[in-house]
Amino acid sequence: MARDRVLIVGAGPVGLVAATYLASEGIPVTVFELSRELPEDLRASTFHPPTLDMLDRFGVADACIAQGLICPEWQFRDRQEGPIVTFNLAVLANDTRHPYRLQCEQWKLTRLLRAKLEAAGTEFIYGASATAVEQDDDGVTLTVTMPDGVNETHRGRYLIGADGARSTVRKSLGVAFDGMTIPEIYLSMSTPHSFSDDIGGLSNIAYISDPEEWAVLLRTPTLWRVLLPTDPSQPEDVIKQADAIEARLQKLNPIDGNYEIAHCTAYRVHERVAEHYVQGRVFLAGDAAHLNNPLGGMGMNGGIHDAMNLAEKLSDVWKGAPLDTMERYERQRRKVAVETVQMQALRNRKVLNERDPAARRAHHDSLRATVRDPAKHREYLLQSSMIQSLRDLDTVA
Repeated sequence: MARDRVLIVGAGPVGLVAATYLASEGIPVTVFELSRELPEDLRASTFHPPTLDMLDRFGVADACIAQGLICPEWQFRDRQEGPIVTFNLAVLANDTRHPYRLQCEQWKLTRLLRAKLEAAGTEFIYGASATAVEQDDDGVTLTVTMPDGVNETHRGRYLIGADGARSTVRKSLGVAFDGMTIPEIYLSMSTPHSFSDDIGGLSNIAYISDPEEWAVLLRTPTLWRVLLPTDPSQPEDVIKQADAIEARLQKLNPIDGNYEIAHCTAYRVHERVAEHYVQGRVFLAGDAAHLNNPLGGMGMNGGIHDAMNLAEKLSDVWKGAPLDTMERYERQRRKVAVETVQMQALRNRKVLNERDPAARRAHHDSLRATVRDPAKHREYLLQSSMIQSLRDLDTVA
């Protein structure tokens, strides 16, 4: 007999948003997570306006804002020409309660949500490494391996796999995860050095195109993050050598003395979408369902949008709606991943990396024309802020 609850694998922002939504509807939840200490790392840090609107439901948006950096503008620049355009999210004032991007590390959100859930008595099982998922007409069985090596099984009515790119849940279901791997390695660094003191008119969020080496500069409350594409033929230890990092940062923005590096990581980037998000009583969300490059900040935001959509429909199912209600979750959110998130992320990479001078000039001219036209400016920001993709869901049966 299945326990009368929903099992959630993964205590990142996606899993915890789903858990918080379900708990707010009075639905019992058990969350499985390998690490008791949620990592305070340099993963996603950009919250788009509609994501903050969603977090208002749980009373945590204001707390994130208090710990973050409000960015009402973001910028497209050229490494040689300087600023091309600055987008002003204030034009979305009638479309969202939060007409800005928020720079706030994702671990701050997970910390807030976990505290909220624990205070409400939600069950967490830490040290649990998911190894297998099985299901039947009555429910779902999750097998986890505990730190002492003992396997445990847990039963629930439904299960949400929010266990990331290497999702055990997805693999147990045998769901294909097709796509591509971006050729270059992405090198991400953080430094307390203030780039805005050196680069005139620099916004806190800046995408910098260049035919040889594009860059992204993102300011967080305490650090600046720098993203650079890197030759994939180089070993990671060579990419991350202190002298090599210093030379690349000095080329980007020459300063007296050396840069202080707080964090550095090099990683491969994938563009993949799961063939199915729904398999019977088991549902995939976030990186377990889709991966895309980080240009545009759509990964975590898209995952949170998955979680809200999934949890809303699962709440209806819990209260008596037919199980096939969940199929609309797959149709809606998979369509967004394929047609909006992935396509936008790939376009962003292409634009930053464009080598043809005529194509670069044409794109710069197009961006300038967009910002000059109020209607086009708003339309562009509705798309890039992920508001339009949510509105388009109503057209998906």
